[in-house]
Amino acid sequence: MSNPVTITAPEGLPFIEIVRDFDAPVDAVYRAYADPELVRQWVGPNGYETTVDTYRLETGGRWRYIQRNPAGDEFAFNGVFHRAVPNQEIVQTFEWEGLPEFVSIETMRFTSLGDGRSRVTGWSVFPSVESRDGMIDNGMEHGVVEGYERLDALLR
Repeated sequence: MSNPVTITAPEGLPFIEIVRDFDAPVDAVYRAYADPELVRQWVGPNGYETTVDTYRLETGGRWRYIQRNPAGDEFAFNGVFHRAVPNQEIVQTFEWEGLPEFVSIETMRFTSLGDGRSRVTGWSVFPSVESRDGMIDNGMEHGVVEGYERLDALLR
């Protein structure tokens, strides 16, 4: 059984918090975020194929990937890494190219829980409550939960 994902979207605030524990050490979880070949294998909903176009996890680096659903529809996402501290923190922008005016800024913190376990806490800040709600309404939770379940399998 996997660890649950907690997603909090406070009413009236353009903000989402996502918290997930992993039965793996921080360095392994961070590596799954840092290595584009590993990212390709776990990010997004089940059944989607992810192609990593660009991925340089370093301060000032860029990223872009395309996801293809089973029907063949493509969805591209991109951003800039503003801060990358190995095994501690990633700060990046996140843009769905289908709605480029709604760029969010995301922070992921990696925390050791001891005994080879770790926690990822993510905060996303959106330009408006409406853009945050649009992300939620378009299946964000589904993709996060399923992606983290595949990350669990990858970490084993």
